[in-house]
Amino acid sequence: MLSSVLFANILLLALSRVSPTAAIPAPAELAHHRQQTVDWQKYVRAPSSTTVSPVSIVSSYTAGSVTNPEGLLTPGGDPTILTRPVPASGATDVVPQIVVDFGQNIVGYLSINFAGASSDTTGLPGIRLAFSESIQYGYLTSVSDFSRSDNAYTWTDNYGCEYGSQVCVDGLHGFRYLRIYLDALSTDSPYTSPYGQVSIDSLTLNYTAFLGTPDTFTGWFQSSDEDLNQWYYDAVYTTDMVTATLDENSIDPRNADSPGMLNRLVLLDGAKRDRLPYSGDLAVSSRTSYLTRNVPEATRNVLTDLADHQRSDGWIPPASINGYTLPLLDYPLWWVRNSYDLLVYTGNTTYFDTSYQTMVNALDTFYPSITDSNTQLITKGVGVSGSYGDYAFLGRTGAVTYYNTLYVLALNNAASIAKFLGGHDDDAARWTARAQTVSDAINSRLFDSAAGAFFDGACGSSPCQTHAQDGNSLSIVSGVANAARAQSILSYMATNMSQPYGNAFYDNDVVGGGFSQRVYAFISYFELEARFLAGSAGTALEEIRRLYGWMAKNDPGITAWEGIGTDGLPYEQGFTSMSHGWSTGIVPALTNYVLGVIPTGPGFSTWSIKPMPGDVQWTQGQVPTPNGEISVSWDNSASFSLSISTPISSSGTVSVPVSSNSVPVYVNATQVWPATQPNSYSPQYTDGYVALQAPGGSITITVGSSG
Repeated sequence: MLSSVLFANILLLALSRVSPTAAIPAPAELAHHRQQTVDWQKYVRAPSSTTVSPVSIVSSYTAGSVTNPEGLLTPGGDPTILTRPVPASGATDVVPQIVVDFGQNIVGYLSINFAGASSDTTGLPGIRLAFSESIQYGYLTSVSDFSRSDNAYTWTDNYGCEYGSQVCVDGLHGFRYLRIYLDALSTDSPYTSPYGQVSIDSLTLNYTAFLGTPDTFTGWFQSSDEDLNQWYYDAVYTTDMVTATLDENSIDPRNADSPGMLNRLVLLDGAKRDRLPYSGDLAVSSRTSYLTRNVPEATRNVLTDLADHQRSDGWIPPASINGYTLPLLDYPLWWVRNSYDLLVYTGNTTYFDTSYQTMVNALDTFYPSITDSNTQLITKGVGVSGSYGDYAFLGRTGAVTYYNTLYVLALNNAASIAKFLGGHDDDAARWTARAQTVSDAINSRLFDSAAGAFFDGACGSSPCQTHAQDGNSLSIVSGVANAARAQSILSYMATNMSQPYGNAFYDNDVVGGGFSQRVYAFISYFELEARFLAGSAGTALEEIRRLYGWMAKNDPGITAWEGIGTDGLPYEQGFTSMSHGWSTGIVPALTNYVLGVIPTGPGFSTWSIKPMPGDVQWTQGQVPTPNGEISVSWDNSASFSLSISTPISSSGTVSVPVSSNSVPVYVNATQVWPATQPNSYSPQYTDGYVALQAPGGSITITVGSSG
């Protein structure tokens, strides 16, 4: 973003202005969700109020004539004074500066309370600011670590300029560190000068994102593993930072203003830049939001807006960038998957009054237009697809495994939507059949038997000798890979993609330099999901600990990074968003698989509860549904025991782990497995679990004894 040049005396009032952003109310009914028997609240990272103060001064960055640098931390005391005299001929000109640390990433509008400033014939002294999410990598310089002006885009300062386009304050920032220095732009003459003296009494930030204090949680998680607990709430805070009302200072400058979205609650991209809602990001951040917050409109608003701008050939834009023309090939499929999630997590059916046809157009018009009629696979280069990118803007060609496995997932999700809504049996049958056709083609044409994993795409007329995390992970999540291939794929990725900071998204650098060292938490979420689904909770937890542990222990800490590159550094240096909603997959991973709760019908009308403990000894938590909470508590420290409470109007399948099919299972102290006679729970044993059909209500299940 542009560095701010502040007119010290006149801008005192201007800097204290706050954004006209609409408030996000905390639902009053949430008070009864708080539990007295657990202490998950201690992990919450949100500020206690919308007024946030800095916590310290980074003394190693203080330079030049700075008096009482700690003064701006204590309002009303002696001020911090920055002094810069006009240098004598030949003398060294040292710019006074001070760096303030807010203790963690925050987002909002800064307010500076000046105590005074000098004035002479050269003009009043200017104060410039630079914002950075990280100080560790030398990103905090004289300009912010992502400057809109660095990217050859024209950006108009809507937050306020005192003189035409001069002496401006540029509004919204996501950052942890703030550099304050006495300086002025030459173009701001004669209104400001780089010389003189400025006194600062204090500064604060008006936090504009979702204020996720403990009373706003609708769902929560706690376990025997303190690290998992903290990283879960760190990820929730990351998503909170991108849950906000879209205003003019939130948007990307690339012709991205969408009048229909302004002043509406949305889930944004990174907290410090772009800040536009993308459907791919929602594939993870929406699940995090649904499981912890009562703001489903933040997702619905984005999906509806993108559907409203569907192209005549069925393609759905990924975001409003360049007038809804950013050419990404995979994001319409994520739009379908996200629409499925909106239905099963929130029960919203009215959304499909207009969006159902959008889904039909995408699946039955656009994707067939880029499908090779000989192979039945989406093929990069067919139709308009040749120049299209994806979530990582990769130049892949041919029949790419990722696009096709995601296509299978979207087709099956769409078929489920059609069945849930009713009256669309032909659509459901058609999409299910096509999903099977594409799945068969993936298995017969794209699998590398030598590696035991799927190829990525084509290099000329032959498969690229490379394997990607995205397509291989989604082959398991979508059900394309059978059990044997799933185990082979997971073993291959563990051996060939492991890094100290997670698993890389490629096994080599054939597609791009450094790709074998790059980790995207976004796509890693689907590998984690694949590992849980394949019955490998232990390896999923091990990967979580490498990935989220790395981000937690490296600056800026707490928030989840957009991407990690070589040596575990941010993959695009200061451009990298260090607070990115698409990287919060630990929340749905722990809730859906370790706690074990997954919706299987609209609004959790039906559900699955299947804990996957790994090395976790106990877990408890709550999942919000439209008809009340699902509460789960299990203990695996001795024999396995599970207590659940679900809405009376719902029903589902409860599965508990057993060491063999002869181990007894009890419901409320009554043995139901092995069944001596038929019972209402219809128990079945499969792959180390006994599954029970359960009505809504409260039950306790114990394994090995009656409790």
